Amino acid sequence: MKNLQPHICLDDSLGIRYAILPGDPKRLDHIAKYLDNPEELAYNREFRSLAGLYKGVPVLALSTGIGGASAGIAVEELKNIGVDTMVRIGSCGALQNGIQLGDLIIANGAVRDDGASRTYGELAFPAVPNPELMMHCVEAAKEMGYPYHLGIARSHDSFYRDDEAEISAYWARMGVLGCDMETAALFTIGGLRGVRTASILNNVVLSDEETAESIGAYVDGESLTFEGEKREILVALEAIYKMDQGR
Repeated sequence: MKNLQPHICLDDSLGIRYAILPGDPKRLDHIAKYLDNPEELAYNREFRSLAGLYKGVPVLALSTGIGGASAGIAVEELKNIGVDTMVRIGSCGALQNGIQLGDLIIANGAVRDDGASRTYGELAFPAVPNPELMMHCVEAAKEMGYPYHLGIARSHDSFYRDDEAEISAYWARMGVLGCDMETAALFTIGGLRGVRTASILNNVVLSDEETAESIGAYVDGESLTFEGEKREILVALEAIYKMDQGR
């Protein structure tokens, strides 16, 4: 093996430039359904990987676990083995009215309210995606007819702060669309390492301003979030295909 990475347990013999990054290792089972010739590669800690083809383009899928610290390790080690384009697919909680369960949030920037991105530089350094890759995500969502929202996400490190409601209300007033735990680290480290990044988030929680009864108004809220997961996988894969076609 050449250049074997200690955490993701992959090396540069793969020769793959594109990666799709879910958090949950189980999500790779869903990604595999949309790839030709999917092959399991490695599974160490939270980092499970497989590779396959999407419309003839080699794609690597790697789970990153929860939080910016493990996502940052994934970005660094993927970069070390030649991956130069990475699309996160994850879940988020909406902060704004009108973002429904299963809607996609395509992040055009991230609030660096996490610890991982801060270890890489001052907060004045922006956490932003690669604009071309981000626009491919937008184009793919439009072409597929999927509901999406383009705007800022907030990345943080805990769901259980005593003042979480107040924090969410503050960022909602600032126009932030939703919260996750990994996008800021992905964007910050990707920007510093010359990696093209994008983040597509599936909304799994309605904003606090929506009433609890609104969730019950759906026939099956769980199926909507599952549909959102399918949508973000397909948008990410199509964006990667578009990026590859443009090269």
